[in-house]
Parts: sequence; C-alpha cells; structure tokens
Amino acid sequence: MALKSFIEVGPDSHFPIQNLPFGIFKPEPTSPPRPGVAIGDYVLDLSTISVSGLFDGPFLSGSDCFLQPNLNKFLALGRPAWKEARATLQNLLSADEAKLRDNPSLREKSLVPMSKVEMLLPIAIGDYTDFFSSMHHARNCGIMFRGPENAINPNWFQLPIAYHGRSSSIVVSGTDIIRPRGQGHPSGNSPPYFGPSRKLDFELEMAAVVGPGNELGKPVDVNEAGDHIFGLVLMNDWSARDIQAWEYVPLGPFLGKSFGTTLSPWIVTLDALEPFACDAPKQDPQPLPYLAEKISKNYDISLEVQIKPAGQEDSCVVTRSNFNHLYWTVTQQLAHHTINGCNLRPGDLLGSGTISGPVGLQSC
Repeated sequence: MALKSFIEVGPDSHFPIQNLPFGIFKPEPTSPPRPGVAIGDYVLDLSTISVSGLFDGPFLSGSDCFLQPNLNKFLALGRPAWKEARATLQNLLSADEAKLRDNPSLREKSLVPMSKVEMLLPIAIGDYTDFFSSMHHARNCGIMFRGPENAINPNWFQLPIAYHGRSSSIVVSGTDIIRPRGQGHPSGNSPPYFGPSRKLDFELEMAAVVGPGNELGKPVDVNEAGDHIFGLVLMNDWSARDIQAWEYVPLGPFLGKSFGTTLSPWIVTLDALEPFACDAPKQDPQPLPYLAEKISKNYDISLEVQIKPAGQEDSCVVTRSNFNHLYWTVTQQLAHHTINGCNLRPGDLLGSGTISGPVGLQSC
C-alpha cells in the first residue's frame, strides 16, 4: 500500500511524502533562516521538529544540524543520518502516525504555508564545478565553436570535462540576473567589441550537492561516490556566449560564465530519486578503471524549459530533455574530481552541464 500523508497533497504536486526535498526558508521576513522539507503546499519547519525532540534516532538525537542557517552541517553527517532523517519525517507525516497529526499546537508551529515563506539558497557553497557531460550538448557546442569537422574532441570520451566556476555569484531561483558587460570578437581590423552581452542565454542543467566530501589527497572510489552525494537540484548556468567565444582560448570560461548561476531552492535526495534510477548510456571506449562502475546508473527525470516573453500571458516550451541523457554519471563526475587528491567539502556543487537530448529546440 502506497505511503500517504495526513496532509492533503494534490495529484499534480511535486511534493508528495515520497519526495520530501530539503531547503532553507524564512517563515517571516524578520525570521532567521532554518531548514525545512516540502510537503504538499506546506513547508515543515525542521528546527521546530528538532527542538520538540522528534529526531530521536542514533545519528540525529541531540544534533543541532537543523538549527543552522544552511544544510551543510546535516550534509556532513553522511548517508546514515540522511536516511534516518527521511525515515523519521516520512513516519511523522504519514496518515497513520499521531505525533504530529493529532498535536494542533505542534502542527501550527511546524507547518508553514509555502505561499508565505521566502526560500533561500539551501547550502553554503564553498566551491562550484561545472561539468560538460551531455554528448548531445558537447556536439552542439563543438559545432558552434569549432565547426562540424571537430565537434567533439577525443578526450571528451575519456574523462568528464569540467571547469571551476564562481560560487559567489550563485543565487536562488527568482533572483534577477544583470546582463553582463565584456569583450566580444572584433570585426575586421577594429578593436574588440565592448559592452552588454549580445548573446546571453541560460543552460538547462542539474547539479549534485556534495555531502561528507573527502580528505585532501584521498580520492573517492567511483563505486562509493554515491555516498558522497546528498541530492540533486535544478540549475541554470547563465552564459554570455559572445564574451565566452572571445575569451575561452586558451584557458576556458571566465567572464562569460562568472556573473550568475541560478539554483532551485529544493534539494531532492538520491534516496527519493532511487525509484527513478535507470541504466546509464553505454560508454565507448570503456572508461579507465578508476571510472569503471560496477553499476552505472542515471535517473529518469523529465526536464523542460519554458520562456514567457515580457508582455505576453502565455509561456512557450522551447526544449524538453531528460537527465538520463547524461553520458558521464554524477558518481563518475565526483570520482574524477577527486582522483588527483582534490578535496570536496559539504555543500560543494557539481553542475552537470547542459542536458541536451536527441530532440532539437522548438520555436515560440
């Protein structure tokens, strides 16, 4: 029998009891930030649940991880604590459990209508790396910058390519992005163009949120990398393509990327995504042993981009894709990131790169 919450959740809601994504919110403008999970049209205040002593398992009892202004301390506890928290919350919110359901005072304190809260970045991001893991995107991008005869460089099929991004300009979804200024390709013998970007776009991505991380000099085994990933967020990597095209030789993205990256406020845990696990694409050639997974999996997550032009009532779908199109898995990305001894820390962010699929764009 399917697990059901005592809170009414509509059939089209993204937040049933099977999901319970984690985020950081403020119930009032003057309130301090605190952790919460989404359930239906409400946010469950985890600070209230924690103070009430309802996290009583071996990993979370006595912990102040849900009394913090971000999720980093909770992420550092690792998968056993994450599983305990999820199991506790699913039990508290289930239709068959009376602790929260039949306690009007606690319900009033802990359940806040989602329409009244302010959502913040869920994590303090120390470092941000953006990968380039979709073969369809690599081909499209290669044609744009190098032409069809050299669309994908041979090394792309041997390792997950990435660049180190700018964490200070990562903002929560809904934050305005200011059009960047910079240099573009010169025309003829004239100096380079300088001014507002003429080719500003954003990329449809997802990102993995790092949990415990690893010590400097100690790589993470690819078959254990899943225990170092708390969950996934939606991500839009804003890109000034004209600035990027002029500056990227020989060192890669800089000002064309560093002015803004947008994250969704909710982190969906890998445990919640497990029912949507699917086989990853076949990799040819076979990856080197340190990237060879015993079980190589992606997640069947439908993705869509809509644009609503100013002054128009209706939005237009411009692309549809799926997370399962990624050639390099998130666990391979994390293992490769650490193979040289690089240390990842709780709250670090690993962007997937644009998740293009085999179907082309649609025009409004």
